[in-house]
Amino acid sequence: MDLAYIPSPSRGVLYLGPIPLRAYAFCIIIGVVVAVWLGSRRWVARGGAKHTVGDIAVWAVPFGLVGGRLYHVITDHQLYFGDGKNPWNAFKIWEGGLGIWGAIALGAVGAWIGARRRGVPLPAYADAIAPGIALAQACGRWGNWFNQELYGRTTDLPWGLEIHKVESDGSVVDGVFHPTFLYESLWCVGVALLVIWVDKRFTLGHGRAFAVYVAAYSVGRFWIEDLRIDEAHHVLGLRLNEWTAVVCFLGAIAYLVIVGKKRPGREDPDSIDPAAHVGELTLSEPESAATGADQDPAAPTDQEPGKPA
Repeated sequence: MDLAYIPSPSRGVLYLGPIPLRAYAFCIIIGVVVAVWLGSRRWVARGGAKHTVGDIAVWAVPFGLVGGRLYHVITDHQLYFGDGKNPWNAFKIWEGGLGIWGAIALGAVGAWIGARRRGVPLPAYADAIAPGIALAQACGRWGNWFNQELYGRTTDLPWGLEIHKVESDGSVVDGVFHPTFLYESLWCVGVALLVIWVDKRFTLGHGRAFAVYVAAYSVGRFWIEDLRIDEAHHVLGLRLNEWTAVVCFLGAIAYLVIVGKKRPGREDPDSIDPAAHVGELTLSEPESAATGADQDPAAPTDQEPGKPA
């Protein structure tokens, strides 16, 4: 009996005249929009201003893209440097190749810059945006499907992914493989829901919701990374990204424990975002000025001294 395997798209780019529209880029853009939308809702619910998340994202997203690409190029440098390789391909981000660990690390630097400019504590911002980042990853992984890349080992499972493509070296890939893009996409959706629930249930603050996201994602990434068959560097029998997942998991757990003891609970809603109170100050100033004028002791009066009004 023929199984209904998951088909791969025939191509990952459409052309609007001479302009290429790449599905990989669209998946990333959709992910960013989802992350900012959900992050903004959570930020406002925590006492912040409506546009703060988007303003900080203007810094975080470009830094994250650069960081993701740098991590990929550094950890998979053999794809771009050496005999027969073209180093300029390292700049072709639209062809795929973003490392989430680098994106988070350098994206955090961009978020830190944006948060300082807004007077916002970075841990509070990270807590608000954490489930949105997970959903952004869930969207972005579909770009791997369009590019027919980063799939797993061969499988005969009914949800296997059909791959038919010619590699750059002329070799042909034709078979059914684990759809690791789908596994990670679904895992990230689960991580987002977990963070939202845990954050609400235990009133997490001071970066702990973000730590839950990092820990939960790292568990899934370790498992999924073990299924993948793309070329990767190995250290002591494990892929480099598996070691990164282990380190990030342990770091996130340590952060949860230490910060949970030192700073339990959540930040004061009135202190996380100065922009949330700008409107209140602006509206109160005319009223205060009018009240002050009515009560000015130096104001002239027709009443004679010593006589009752």
